[in-house]
Amino acid sequence: MHSSRITTIFAAAALFIIAGVSASAGQSPSKIIAVANRALGGEARLKRITALEENGSIRRISDGASGRFFAAASSPGQFRVRFDIGGSEYSRGYNGKSGWEKDSKGGVRTITGDDAKLFQAESAFRASKWLRAKVERSKLTALPSADINGTQAKGIMLTTAKGIQIKIWFDAVSGLPLRDEIGQRSAEYSDYRLVDGIRTPFDIKMTDADGGDYEIRLDEVKYEREIEASVFEFPADVNEPLPDIPALLSELRANAEKIDDILEDYSYTELRIDRELNSSGQMIEKESEKRLLTFFKGYRINRLIEKDGKPLTASDQEREDREAQKQVAEIEDKITKREARSVKRTGQPSNDGRRISVADALKGSLLKSPRREMFRGRPVIVFDYEPDPQFKPQTRNERLFSICSGTIWVDESLKQVVRLDATLIKSAGNFIAKAKSGASFSIDNELVNNEIWLPSQADLNISIKILFAGININNLIKYGDYRKFSTEVKDVTTQE
Repeated sequence: MHSSRITTIFAAAALFIIAGVSASAGQSPSKIIAVANRALGGEARLKRITALEENGSIRRISDGASGRFFAAASSPGQFRVRFDIGGSEYSRGYNGKSGWEKDSKGGVRTITGDDAKLFQAESAFRASKWLRAKVERSKLTALPSADINGTQAKGIMLTTAKGIQIKIWFDAVSGLPLRDEIGQRSAEYSDYRLVDGIRTPFDIKMTDADGGDYEIRLDEVKYEREIEASVFEFPADVNEPLPDIPALLSELRANAEKIDDILEDYSYTELRIDRELNSSGQMIEKESEKRLLTFFKGYRINRLIEKDGKPLTASDQEREDREAQKQVAEIEDKITKREARSVKRTGQPSNDGRRISVADALKGSLLKSPRREMFRGRPVIVFDYEPDPQFKPQTRNERLFSICSGTIWVDESLKQVVRLDATLIKSAGNFIAKAKSGASFSIDNELVNNEIWLPSQADLNISIKILFAGININNLIKYGDYRKFSTEVKDVTTQE
């Protein structure tokens, strides 16, 4: 079994479908879901489910090798699966901050990139139930009817706010889930039995992304009130010595000024693509902007160079160049005034106002599950973080990170952050504008000239409520065209 591709099933997963409203030629998705909910045991009963645990056996059809199977889920998005086949064990989990997988041959690793987004979506699908539709901002659309092993089925496609598509087919007569597809993995469900008043499939046939077929036969299904958080946490590896993480963050903080000095020798481009889900559940591009980024005394300077894939006109570019020069002047003025106030108050100049480091932002976070991994060919330290309820934030950035959870990758040798995932776990803002909980941001960096990690790609997904209106922002940001030069103020408008 190719472990990095396997997405295992657990029995009652298919009944937790995120509902929405979408017109279709036949029966609407909301009506299909309503029928399914009644068939499964009723909406009120489903609402009471907060966790699920399963045990059974698994068999690989190609060679008959078999073993034990275990799965668990906890609302709103924790998931864990573990099984062994032919003496080889595989385990995978999502703890609400990061996804991970472990097997007998490859060890343990944090899941990143598109695989991470896919697994996070699956974890929510397995554990969060359909009642979180509005929170998760998912869209439902109708699929053509299909024949599932001789049974007529009605289908819907659920598209998450990040563009992950999950397809589900239901028995056209009974309303029970028959099949779902998440990424390249599919599963078919049968032998429904009543468990605590909920109809639950005990037989599952799974096809993985590599085309391997597996049969899962459940012995026991328990709908729980609560499952220990440790079930979903990243597995500890006691054989690897780890650094003291607070000390490592202190080293990152001490290294920040050196990184700012190196950064001033670089320029690169930022292509920001604005996307949205259309009525068919497809992620489409609306518009794009490309900007040239440079840095001056720790501050970022940007100027627009392309709009929707087209270069600016000569007059528009001239205006952007003047704006860049204005940014430099404002930075100089800001630094002069700030240092004058600092000297008057403390007798020392201040560095406040420069780019805040991740180490500073994490002052209000609890650091968890440190581990050693490889990232883009480099050894890194990875750890999860979550809010520290005892921390009292003093700055805007500290307040923001104090309500975020996620994962950070650090190059231990260069003392730099190489990747960051962050999710807002509660709404932030005021009565005029508020970012809703669930907003997420991730950024991947790449090592340039073996001296500095610079951004390569970022994803921003956020829902903002402004007075009585809502705005959804879904940006894909691509970075490139790295150039190193000798920084002078005049270079801001000439380097491309």
